[in-house]
Amino acid sequence: MACILIIDDDEAVRSATEIVLNANGFDVVAVASGKLGIEAIKKQHIDAVIVDLFMPGMDGLEATKAIRKLNPRVPIIAVSGFLFGAGSCPEMPNFQDMAAEAGATSALYKPFRPQVLLQAIQKAIGVTA
Repeated sequence: MACILIIDDDEAVRSATEIVLNANGFDVVAVASGKLGIEAIKKQHIDAVIVDLFMPGMDGLEATKAIRKLNPRVPIIAVSGFLFGAGSCPEMPNFQDMAAEAGATSALYKPFRPQVLLQAIQKAIGVTA
């Protein structure tokens, strides 16, 4: 089955995402930082990446750009819980646009429903449910 790399500094999100993916037959590598994600991409075959855009240290935008250099074809799903351009922060850019500019193939707002995540993964790796 496909191997999915999760890069998220939030342990609860990382664990929940890993549980959903494992329960649906995916192999998972879960790490807490962009730097560890880059190391994982270098060491093993990864079919798709889920990356949180806003993390301390190497953020998801930097990680996405670095992953693109290492593997231009791997699908990258950017996730964020910060609603750019909404209500309290209308001057901020849309995170989906930021993710696309960095090289992400799609983006999801956190929290996302398990089915939405699975559909994004299946679309990214070319699998139909």
